[in-house]
Amino acid sequence: MTQRKPPGTGFESWIDRQIREAQDRGEFDDLPGAGKPLPGAGEALEEDWWIKRKVREEEGTTGVPPSLLLRKQAETARARALAAETDTEARAIMDEMNARILDALRKPLSGPPLNLMPFDVDKLLRERKGISRDR
Repeated sequence: MTQRKPPGTGFESWIDRQIREAQDRGEFDDLPGAGKPLPGAGEALEEDWWIKRKVREEEGTTGVPPSLLLRKQAETARARALAAETDTEARAIMDEMNARILDALRKPLSGPPLNLMPFDVDKLLRERKGISRDR
């Protein structure tokens, strides 16, 4: 659909022609839900229904923006690392979280700014042992 409307052609006839040509090529054959009623047809719609549906589809059922979700996961990972049985386990937890944070910094997430940097794993391990004095 990168074609431009030819000069002197009305928009409606130009669009109708594109749809007809796509139908002739079979581009509308075997679409999911073909021949079935539209979901929610006949039901009353609440205010901003389309926004709520879009949020559910894009961000799962929580409705929490991905940037806020990652912040919460980072807090949980830090608590899990502090409570881990061994330093190796704590390091593995934080290395995985740091990889996710770095990925989010490279490909920004939707929602409020992330405001999160990778954890200093060695500092966290010292904190686990009660050695850290610079909190």
